[in-house]
Amino acid sequence: MIVRFSSIGDIVMTTPVIRLLKTQLEGEVEIDYITKQAHVSILDLNPHLNRVIGIQKHVSEVAQVLREANYDYVIDLHNNLRSRQVKRATKALTFTIEKRNLAKWIYVRTKKEWLPIGHFTERCIAAVKSLGIVDDEKGLDFFIPKDKEISIQSLPERFHNGYVAYAIGGKMEGKVLPTRKIIELCENIEKPIVLLGGKEDAVRGFEISQRTERHVWNTCGKLDLQQSASFIKQAEVIITHDTGLMHIAAALEKRIISLWFATTPQLGFSPWRPGSGSVMIEADCEKRPTSKLGNRGFNDGCVFNVDLEKVVKEVNA
Repeated sequence: MIVRFSSIGDIVMTTPVIRLLKTQLEGEVEIDYITKQAHVSILDLNPHLNRVIGIQKHVSEVAQVLREANYDYVIDLHNNLRSRQVKRATKALTFTIEKRNLAKWIYVRTKKEWLPIGHFTERCIAAVKSLGIVDDEKGLDFFIPKDKEISIQSLPERFHNGYVAYAIGGKMEGKVLPTRKIIELCENIEKPIVLLGGKEDAVRGFEISQRTERHVWNTCGKLDLQQSASFIKQAEVIITHDTGLMHIAAALEKRIISLWFATTPQLGFSPWRPGSGSVMIEADCEKRPTSKLGNRGFNDGCVFNVDLEKVVKEVNA
């Protein structure tokens, strides 16, 4: 049993562990994964999984299922109260990720890495190292159902010869470029742009598309995750904030231009082995990172001092 309840990007970053356990453990290996019900579709098509178990809120919803499964191992890649409840229910031998919270706390406050943090995926793999598991260097996995593949022929004709995908969302406000700057960026990119994001990004996406109607197509709030991934798969390049679609783009080995504001790549959630030519562009602000999650310290706008001209040059590279 592998345990990770959220979020989209974090779950995608655990996928190497699924593959490594399936391919490197001896004998017939069966792997289940427990997550929140809302995220089950991320893993449904993973060929290395036997079953994905979803919960709405509480582990108690599936406690009987966990007890009856008779797991040999629990791989805890969340390390929180819920994951501890899973371990108690299964009573199996457990392997748990190191969260490195102290190292992150020191880094946020001093802006120096006095203690190692390490990439999240790297720490996931390290959690199962004692089982004889080694990194195969094949990156992340994400699988798109055939019925979710969207033909770019469904877009206006000007998009048919290639486009840029821009994931405009972010779980915290400090991870999202202000709308006026997104508009400025889009206006300076000559290639057609497809905006990607969830329902929470719909209003912003609509405003951006209205202001840049000539070459921007807004899909925010109109697609599910797999359909958004289909647009990412077919794009020439991905512009993205620190968000779940960034990690899906990495799994699809796309060239990624990731933009970093209140958070920094050093916190351990940068794109894991993305496509060739990928770059990370960070804002020029001495206060960064202002918090671990990007939820504080951004109100004066300093963290959004990103070089938009550099982004445009990378898009055109």
